[in-house]
Amino acid sequence: MNDRAVHPNTKAILDAWRRLSSDADNAIEDPKVADFPNVLGSLFVIKRADDGIWPFTNAGKKMVDVLGRELIDQDFLKLWRGRDIDLVSAQLNAIRFGSGPGIIRGRGETLSGQRLEIEIALAPLKKKGQTGDRLLGLYQMLGGENMLEGRPVWRHAVSAVYPPETPIKEPYLRLVASNE
Repeated sequence: MNDRAVHPNTKAILDAWRRLSSDADNAIEDPKVADFPNVLGSLFVIKRADDGIWPFTNAGKKMVDVLGRELIDQDFLKLWRGRDIDLVSAQLNAIRFGSGPGIIRGRGETLSGQRLEIEIALAPLKKKGQTGDRLLGLYQMLGGENMLEGRPVWRHAVSAVYPPETPIKEPYLRLVASNE
């Protein structure tokens, strides 16, 4: 997945998620807020509700400023155009059940037509014995913020979806011996 992320902040967040999610007891230190000073304002958390919507439970200030509205309790799927809602919903479910991060690339657009490229990384936040009903997200702008001229992004369109990698189970040989 890392090779598909373009922005260094996206790569850093995905690496931090992998370290925190790993069962291995590595000597690698847990990530710290100081390691990602420019990222906190772009982080968000969404949680799947029973009716299939994904409301925001937390959203960073930079993301709120770019989207021009408070996001708490707003449906993440409502950020997308009609034709992309099913695609984004499928990606959220793939991440939820796939136990790995995924990426959505696209563009955000203001009501007056200014556009910017975005990359959204999503990773499951799991508790033992539960599916990933909560997802950590990073809303990363890939340039063009100046072109927005302070106007909020209201519409999003998907240009690419990178689902979680499918875990490959290593083949193994089972030897059964009988002394009969």
